[in-house]
Amino acid sequence: METIELDYEGIEQLPLKNFTEKAYLDYSMYVILDRALPHIGDGLKPVQRRIVYAMSELGLLASAKHKKSARTVGDVLGKFHPHGDTACYEAMVHMAQPFTYRYPLVDGQGNWGSPDDPKSFAAMRYTEARLAPYAEVLLSELGQGTVEWTANFDGTLEEPVLLPARLPNVLLNGATGIAVGMATDIPPHNLKEVAAAAVLLLDKPRSTLDDLCRIIQGPDFPTGAEIITSRDELIESYKTGHGSVRMRACYEVENGEIVVTALPYQVSGGKVLEQIAAQMTAKKLPMVEDLRDESDHENPTRLVIVPRSNRVDTGALMSHLFSSTDLERSARMNLNMIGLDGRPKIKDLRVILKEWLEFRTTTVRRRLEHRLDKVNRRLHLLEGLLIAYLNLDEVIRIIRTEDKPRPALMKRFKLTEMQADYILDTRLRQLARLEEMKIKGEQEELAAERDALMKTLASRQRLKTLIKKEIQADAEKYGDERRSLLVERAAAQALDETALIPSEPVTIVLSRNGWVRVAKGHEIDPLEMNYKSGDEFAAAARGRSNQQAVFIDSTGKTYALPAHSLPSARGQGEPLSGRLKPADGARFVGVLAGEPDQLYLMASDHGYGFIARLGDMHTRNKSGKSTLSVPKGAGVLPPVPIRSLQDDWIVAASSEGYMLVIPLAELPQMSRGKGIKIINIPSAKLKSREEAVAAMDCIQDGEKLTVYAGKKHKTMKPDEVDEFAGERGRRGKKLPRGYQKVDRIRVEIK
Repeated sequence: METIELDYEGIEQLPLKNFTEKAYLDYSMYVILDRALPHIGDGLKPVQRRIVYAMSELGLLASAKHKKSARTVGDVLGKFHPHGDTACYEAMVHMAQPFTYRYPLVDGQGNWGSPDDPKSFAAMRYTEARLAPYAEVLLSELGQGTVEWTANFDGTLEEPVLLPARLPNVLLNGATGIAVGMATDIPPHNLKEVAAAAVLLLDKPRSTLDDLCRIIQGPDFPTGAEIITSRDELIESYKTGHGSVRMRACYEVENGEIVVTALPYQVSGGKVLEQIAAQMTAKKLPMVEDLRDESDHENPTRLVIVPRSNRVDTGALMSHLFSSTDLERSARMNLNMIGLDGRPKIKDLRVILKEWLEFRTTTVRRRLEHRLDKVNRRLHLLEGLLIAYLNLDEVIRIIRTEDKPRPALMKRFKLTEMQADYILDTRLRQLARLEEMKIKGEQEELAAERDALMKTLASRQRLKTLIKKEIQADAEKYGDERRSLLVERAAAQALDETALIPSEPVTIVLSRNGWVRVAKGHEIDPLEMNYKSGDEFAAAARGRSNQQAVFIDSTGKTYALPAHSLPSARGQGEPLSGRLKPADGARFVGVLAGEPDQLYLMASDHGYGFIARLGDMHTRNKSGKSTLSVPKGAGVLPPVPIRSLQDDWIVAASSEGYMLVIPLAELPQMSRGKGIKIINIPSAKLKSREEAVAAMDCIQDGEKLTVYAGKKHKTMKPDEVDEFAGERGRRGKKLPRGYQKVDRIRVEIK
């Protein structure tokens, strides 16, 4: 024992370390044992137990009239002092909400909150309450010697340590609570299933957890949402006592609209709609047109999601919403509770049921013993009453004449003190009215009851049978069908980001100085756009908003950016150098867009080129990807989209007026490199930059070609173009005089 130190004034001294440690430990144990954790016996926390008991003492049973909640809470606080009035009322509300409690203990009138907002309940002065019929499971045996009593907070009253629960309520309604250093999360279960499992364990005590899990297949929440956790995971959670349960909303498709009819446990419909609306606002859900909340008193959950068209894949859309919103949610499972030994522990399912059956057996035994004592006492009194009846005149004489009739009666008729007191407490008029037949009839009934009770108490099997019948009767009375369906489903997959971007036609415009912008539609003429002073049009590409825009710089590197992320063409755009990191001195010369399989002609102005796939140019690297190898001193030509490998011809024109037409099919398809020679330009002229390839394009049979030279241009007919056909790598033919200083060429597509 710790020695108490006293100072010179006789005041107790205690080291601060010892004081704080003790204070903390005392508080921790109070929270664990008297506040946060449920007891295995009745499945209630102390505050809940006190509310139920106080309401039963007030006569607020299921058959009574509702009473103002404030009066009930006041009574609970006055008698048993659990927490504050707000916390106490909140616990009461919790037990009354059918969407929170699987089998509510309180029946409320007024606003007790809604599934959408459980905390929106009215103040206690506005609501009324009484106990629900199910509360009888906890209270029906209260006055039958089944309960241990303890003094309340001020010692003026007695309160039950535990309520004599007829069913394993700890599993039926579950519990959540945070203690010091531990927590509990017990999910609710179906009454019929739990009762059947308890009966199985009674009949076959050696039943394994797997046997029990065949009956209790999983939790049963007060919602119609599906439990999608695999059976193996659930069994593992029941074995270890902790795990998680995954729930998913249920939906139907009505007239092309998706109607959500059930949400996971404790999920707000309003919040779900908020989450979906946020995605729509951020333009990350283009396939959804509209949202509606059609919930009412008949349909507590009815959320309508309207797809943009009937071509939208409903399954993929819902899978995305399951993974990105609260339409799919996990609930923790942590089977932590106070056991019969008074200690908190995480227990597996079998241990919980076994321990509860032990509690129930003790309760029933105490009830039967209490009743047996009462029957024996009554038989004893009836025995004395019969003696009094048979000697009535003598009894009356003794009572009237004797100064001390009690010892006289005991001596004369060999009665016990209890019998003598009972005769003396009975009025003479009533004694005179006694009938032998009635007394003997009652004796026979009670003797039969006593024999039956003694038989039951003496036989383990009879006691088991009685408990079993009572569990089955309650299961029949209060049980219902499972609400949460168990359906194993694959994990939800969020849609690819590109699938979530609206697929709209766009034109990506690049300026000479490397500024980029995106205009909606393909009808835009980039040449007519406004450009900053000293800047002009360089290149444009037509694609869709959900595609990647690929840029190529003067070093042959390609860069990729999502088209939808580029600035709007309402302004003058933004410089690409702000988003990308090109090499020093490099400038952007071309832009590409389309499907990843789209083919492009990549070439340098030295006359070398190859066919490249657009998907091979995609990169996340801000520094770009080396695609076209450019010889020293050479420049990059804007990439040309290829329409057909078989039908396209390459038209290459040099700055000196040479032009060559060759079949596109002669070029190799590569992901990167220099390519092969398309048109021959003398190396001396290349070195001195006297001559280079001025333009390159793809043409098909029957199409016209326009050659631009300064302010002049010439449109060549198909047969004129054919004259320039030759072998790959040759010099080509000279264009007519006056059109030899080629700036650019343009194919008039049929």
